Amino acid sequence: MRILVTGAAGFMGSHLVDALVGLNQHEVFAVDDMSGGYKSNINPKSQFAKLDLRDKKKVWEYIAHVKPEILYHLAADATEGRSQFTPISASERNFLAYMYTLVPCIKNGIKRVVLTSSMSVYGAQKPPFSENMRRDPEDVYGITKTAMEEATEVLGKVHNFEFVIIRPHNVYGPKQNLSDPYRNVIGIFINCLLNNKNFYIYGKGEQKRSFTYIDDFTPYILKAGFLKEADKEIINIGPSKEYTINQLSDVVLRIFFRKRSVPERLKPKYLPDRPQEVKDAYCTNEKAEKILGYKTTVELEEGVRRMIDWAKKMGPQKFNYLKDGLELETKDVPETWKKRLI
Repeated sequence: MRILVTGAAGFMGSHLVDALVGLNQHEVFAVDDMSGGYKSNINPKSQFAKLDLRDKKKVWEYIAHVKPEILYHLAADATEGRSQFTPISASERNFLAYMYTLVPCIKNGIKRVVLTSSMSVYGAQKPPFSENMRRDPEDVYGITKTAMEEATEVLGKVHNFEFVIIRPHNVYGPKQNLSDPYRNVIGIFINCLLNNKNFYIYGKGEQKRSFTYIDDFTPYILKAGFLKEADKEIINIGPSKEYTINQLSDVVLRIFFRKRSVPERLKPKYLPDRPQEVKDAYCTNEKAEKILGYKTTVELEEGVRRMIDWAKKMGPQKFNYLKDGLELETKDVPETWKKRLI
């Protein structure tokens, strides 16, 4: 099979490319614009091209050349909390970039699309979220993911290609972008400590989330590209156990400092809630278990330990704020971004 992975130099995309290459059965094509990915993440056995999916003409030419049979779409502006302040970027890098990719794929005979969506499509409904719940996003990012899902369903029906929609839940682990100050809470906490700084918690820290170690995500999105039973399905991927952000903070601090006490100046500080942040977001995983054989094999403490060990080898990373600032600089911008506190 000729397989195309977008976002292939990023965190989840690079792990997926490694797994596909490891099968030693397919031609694996990989693209990324390198806005959030790393050269070191690129698998040398994949056929990699630097490509900005917002460039309609170049994307069309590339896909006409590659003619992929399976598309795994992981490229995204995955900054849910920031999307209220960068709505144009969120729209262009999510929905528009996906349309610029999907349409020529359909034109060139795509057989199956695996779309990486988000738990954000559930919005502020009562968790645990199950796949039969309506889409009801609270933020711009969730709106773009909702549009991507619905467009996939419509186009799949009209143009007769198979598709699977995957909704991952807070995936973390080695190769994640530690320098992003806007997303990846575990990565932000760890990198702050590596930089000898405290981290910040929004609100009271009682918001609940589930966290998925990368090794409990990659095998299942890979399967979604091939299993007949997965066709036309929406599938949550994530553990059923949830944690508050305060509990997560305690885990990170305890493992980072091992048996030493946490220095007072490195203890977390609290800031006001972020606009439109959903308080409780975690999912059911019965469907993933049934269709994909999902199992949680790495619990939070073990996953955080592995990630910290990797991050300490990487060393402290400088946080990369947007060079041109946010599209909407208002009084509601979180203080961590406005004052660049981390």
